[in-house]
Amino acid sequence: MTEFPAITRVVTGHDEAGRSVIAQVGPLPTVVELAAIPGTVFHEVWSTTGAPVIVGNGEDPTTGPLVLPPPSSGTRFRFVDIPPDTEEFLAHGAAKMGAAFTEIGDEAASTVTEGSPHPLMHRTQSIDYGVVIEGEMTLVLDKGETLLKPGSVVIQRGTNHAWANRSGRMCRMLFVLIDGVYEPEIAEALSSR
Repeated sequence: MTEFPAITRVVTGHDEAGRSVIAQVGPLPTVVELAAIPGTVFHEVWSTTGAPVIVGNGEDPTTGPLVLPPPSSGTRFRFVDIPPDTEEFLAHGAAKMGAAFTEIGDEAASTVTEGSPHPLMHRTQSIDYGVVIEGEMTLVLDKGETLLKPGSVVIQRGTNHAWANRSGRMCRMLFVLIDGVYEPEIAEALSSR
């Protein structure tokens, strides 16, 4: 597997006089490899819990349990390293998705069923900006899919989707998740599925 370089985080803040300062520099405090999907690594960069999002130099919002969706009215910023799909994962991965999504704090996000196009099908009520940094990824939807290469950007709007790595090598993606609420007609359509 490809080893990606470590991510260095620089966090700015304010001193007592209101001057801008470097509050933190160093490695990410929360880097978690999923036991249910070996090789998949979440790198938590930052998180906000709602407005106002510019806060003091207090507790690091990325420490604590790994959670997939952003906080209510908040955001989540992370890198995810995604290993290539294997034949074993494609054949038997769906059975592990309850454990995988529980491990990332959102078991209800998994939407995988027997007829799903990929074992990682899931949905969160959020706007997610996904950027391929290294490698290739295929975005799989209920109807259709598209290949993503470095520099590709996905604006994922609360849709059912999966990330399929068919490239044979690791892929690193950057995600910014923003909490959202479905418009009534979308919520109604989803509830009738």
